[in-house]
Amino acid sequence: MKTPHDLFAKKTLLSGRTLIGLWLIGVLTVCGVTVVPAAGGTPALDAAAIGRAAGTKAVTGPDGVVHIGWVRNDVAVTVSGMQLPPAAGLGTWAAFQNTPRGALVMGDTVVFGDEIDAAMDAAFSHGLAVTALHNHFSFDRPKVYFMHIMGRGDPVTLAEDVRAVWGAIRAVRRAHPVPAQGFGGPTPVVGTINAGLVARIVGHPAGRFGHVVKVTIGRTVRMDGVEVGGGMGLTTWAAFTGDDRLAAMDGDFLMRADEVQPVLQALRAGGIHIVALHTHMIGEEPVAYFTHFWGTGPVKSLAQAFRGALDAQARAGAPADK
Repeated sequence: MKTPHDLFAKKTLLSGRTLIGLWLIGVLTVCGVTVVPAAGGTPALDAAAIGRAAGTKAVTGPDGVVHIGWVRNDVAVTVSGMQLPPAAGLGTWAAFQNTPRGALVMGDTVVFGDEIDAAMDAAFSHGLAVTALHNHFSFDRPKVYFMHIMGRGDPVTLAEDVRAVWGAIRAVRRAHPVPAQGFGGPTPVVGTINAGLVARIVGHPAGRFGHVVKVTIGRTVRMDGVEVGGGMGLTTWAAFTGDDRLAAMDGDFLMRADEVQPVLQALRAGGIHIVALHTHMIGEEPVAYFTHFWGTGPVKSLAQAFRGALDAQARAGAPADK
């Protein structure tokens, strides 16, 4: 079975040829309009309309899924010293499938570090969910990340939403062709943090560990028939390093599924960078998601951003902390 990566790998290898014919994957397409039924008996999606909305060619697979995508050949990437061909895993794609509830879009978006904020903000502003942010390689230069997105609704609108995310990424590269090596701005210097101020703003005790002030909040899930909690790593935490005028905040936020988007959006609204979104376990109930974050600024502002995410989580229905 061909995957979206395979689809766009083929496009990469044959770039420069006419697209008609390159995108055929076992399904007849006439003037860009698919003439096969969609999987599951739902109405077929209009690939041509999706392609126009996305500003790119769309192709329908034998299962009725419509694919769009592009390859990151704008930045050269090496992995452990080897030049990585874009077809070997640097393809951005989105796939559309019709369901009884409307169209579903899922996709994997290749981003460099300085593109994550722009891509994520565009996704949120267009109603898409961010469902993962992680790496696929080690020792890659520049560092490559993969941001997964998802959405439901009208397929043409979803295609426009995906186009906005991709446009935000391209805008970053047009402005700065070479990926940045840092977030920019002044660098905090290790000093003294007012732990009392952090505790008052966050609403939880703040411990001091040398020059680091840290807030840790435990939660629980069930695994193997027992309750598993903070002692086993089921925690939300934020660590503050620097001084009250300029500090860095890094941490990990534990969320349940319906809390993920509110927390991510609250962190971004507070100017905090999302650096990872993934799981830590297999088999827990309910599933626990973790987002890692980083931000710099006055301690008061950082603590307020963290508190804003806690409040967003509470509004999403989080149970009492343990």
